[in-house]
Amino acid sequence: AMAAERPRSLFALSAAAVSRSMAALERDVWALPGHLLRGLLPLLTVFHLERAEDAARRAGLSTQPIWRKLWDDVMKTRPPNSESITCWRKKFLETFFSNVLHGVLDVSSDWRLNDRHFSPLLHSSPHVSQLTLCNMLQGAVELTAEHNHEVLENLAGSLRILKFQHLLSCDQSIKCSLVLLLHRLIHHGSVSQVSMYSWPVPDTVLLVLILTMSAGFWRSGNALGYHSSPCGLCREEDRAQSQESAQEGAERGCTAEQEGSGGENQKRSPKEADAPMNSVLSDPRSPPLQNPACEETSSKVPCGHTSTQGGSFPRSSSEQLSCHPIPQKTYRRLKPAVGRKRRCLKRSRGHYADPEDLYDFVFTVARENNSGLLDKTGTTEGENTENCTSSSPGSPWTGHAGCKKRGGPTGILSLKAAPHRFRSISTLELFSVPLTGETCRTLSNLLSSWVSLENLVLSYNGLNANISCILSGLRALSHHPECRFRVLRVSDTFSHMPCMELVRCILSTLPQLHTLSVSFDLKHQLEGSRPEANPVCGKAEIPESCLEVLEIRFPREPLHSAFLLPVLKASKSLQQLSLDSATLPCPQELRLLLEALKECTPNLKKLSFHDVNLAEHQKEVLLLLQDPGLQEITFSFCRLFENSTAEFLSEIINTVKRNSSLKSLKLPGNRLGNHRLVALADIFSEDSFSSLCQLDVSSNCIKPDGLLEFTKKLEGHIQQRGGQLPFTHLRLFQNWLDQDAETAQEALRRLKAVCSVVNNAWDSSQAFADYISVM
Repeated sequence: AMAAERPRSLFALSAAAVSRSMAALERDVWALPGHLLRGLLPLLTVFHLERAEDAARRAGLSTQPIWRKLWDDVMKTRPPNSESITCWRKKFLETFFSNVLHGVLDVSSDWRLNDRHFSPLLHSSPHVSQLTLCNMLQGAVELTAEHNHEVLENLAGSLRILKFQHLLSCDQSIKCSLVLLLHRLIHHGSVSQVSMYSWPVPDTVLLVLILTMSAGFWRSGNALGYHSSPCGLCREEDRAQSQESAQEGAERGCTAEQEGSGGENQKRSPKEADAPMNSVLSDPRSPPLQNPACEETSSKVPCGHTSTQGGSFPRSSSEQLSCHPIPQKTYRRLKPAVGRKRRCLKRSRGHYADPEDLYDFVFTVARENNSGLLDKTGTTEGENTENCTSSSPGSPWTGHAGCKKRGGPTGILSLKAAPHRFRSISTLELFSVPLTGETCRTLSNLLSSWVSLENLVLSYNGLNANISCILSGLRALSHHPECRFRVLRVSDTFSHMPCMELVRCILSTLPQLHTLSVSFDLKHQLEGSRPEANPVCGKAEIPESCLEVLEIRFPREPLHSAFLLPVLKASKSLQQLSLDSATLPCPQELRLLLEALKECTPNLKKLSFHDVNLAEHQKEVLLLLQDPGLQEITFSFCRLFENSTAEFLSEIINTVKRNSSLKSLKLPGNRLGNHRLVALADIFSEDSFSSLCQLDVSSNCIKPDGLLEFTKKLEGHIQQRGGQLPFTHLRLFQNWLDQDAETAQEALRRLKAVCSVVNNAWDSSQAFADYISVM
């Protein structure tokens, strides 16, 4: 109390003095009684506050208010989704780490940060679970510096999500730092999700590098020409693998020398076996995953004997590898493949082999991989990907020696000849990162053996017909016995085919999916254009799928139940269905859809309609609200009460009162207004059987006086029911509560005594002005 009455400068001096003496006295200080410790905690620096957590917990004290105040004083911004933050300590230290790393926060700006015992990056790094690297990747350079070795070790144990945002082209040394960072955090760390955001003109080399490392591929040793030896963890793994290989070799004895070329590849040492799959890092300008036949034979072709089209393109990774000495034994074993290399080089000069040579080449490679590349139709996985899209003119990979154009290296053959050596991430997200035909083939080839991948999110990548290429890689992955791929989300500006046709295609290709989301803004980019025939899916019946969640956002396409019916029949495990921005061509379509849902999806629990005009479908809306199987129903911006009568609202309330299974009702953007909101309070009347827990009335033109009247009516029902009410959550985003702040505060205060209220500060007048300005 005395300290609080002192001038501000003396108060800061007192806190600094406490902090300086803490190192010597902290053992005794943490033994203080709880009421004394409570007064001491606000006087501590971040360093000592962090060390006091255990003592505060034992004393039954929470440090959350102190960390929240630290956020307000130091960050000076309101964190996004603040209502969902459960630990302000972790939120502060994680954001603090990022801000210090990127140089946007000065630790001398606040006495609680300026402690000689406190190393900002080192002491906050154990709390960092997600990190964003931006622009020129300065953060990657800093983290891989020698003085931050312990920081990187901490991140390897704590970091789960790694994000890249607004990346720019960078020089070779920065890329090398990035390689080392990814190697430690992904291959030898705990990162399980890699996301890339807002990269309008991606650096192809950098993009491929991140994708390749995320997929678990890495060339140890002189990666990018900057480091002469692998990391210590790699050396330990190499020693373990060498011992295991030696033991297996002793057991096999001489039989190993009699196996074919496919077996010879598998018997090579770990470093030799990794050379094909890791060659992207020997020359980052080349495609990461070359034709295995070309890779094997390139070691015998002198560097100067391969050519590129026009002589202006850099050497491929296979040529780069030829500069390094190859053991004599490997040289003799790879000798029979020279003829195949010549055929590849012939194609690279702009000529194609005759059909017999191509046939022999494809199936010879399949035999060498010894991996069962042939599918049921008798074609290779590579053939399907090869046909999905052609090289774009002017691509920097078009003239690479070894493979080119439709027979190109990037993504046409399986990687089973080059097994994964390191762990790879389980979630890959690409937001606003344009993908060319070449990068799609690269990604497709990586996906074909990315067995750890569980979630793939592709948003606004300009895929168009290249989605077929991605699906080819995912189909090859789905055939792998260890495949764990379960979630696919695809969204873009333009749809190159009708949404339902694409959904059918994806489910036919990937019946093991649990979640599928397809979302498009507009129809075809060119008026009247029609996509080419899709090589991935045909017109066969959709096999039974494991689908549990299906989300479709139509680019203003008609919703025909006949097209959705085959998908529903194949998805008997479906639990959530979301339909967005669809138009109903006739009144009967919605009723047919409801009948199909009832017949085909007995496990459906959540149903959502967004931006679907339901003004003329009142009977169908009531049928949905009385469905005993549904637990959550969403009518979002569906014009539900446009030109509706009071009788319709009364029927909705009575239907919900009789439904004991419905837990959540979401009605944002349906023009409720004050009087309809007040009427909805009768759902919780004394004679109600409703179990409704959550109600969402966001964006419904609700004013403070209407909210207060709703609150009073709700309080009356609570008294009638003896204080028992299932209602727990109310969402009020973007309503007109700023028109009378005093009334709104009273209504919110009384509401919060009844349920959890989620609201936001929203300027209704400015929003209305913005709406008028774009009309």
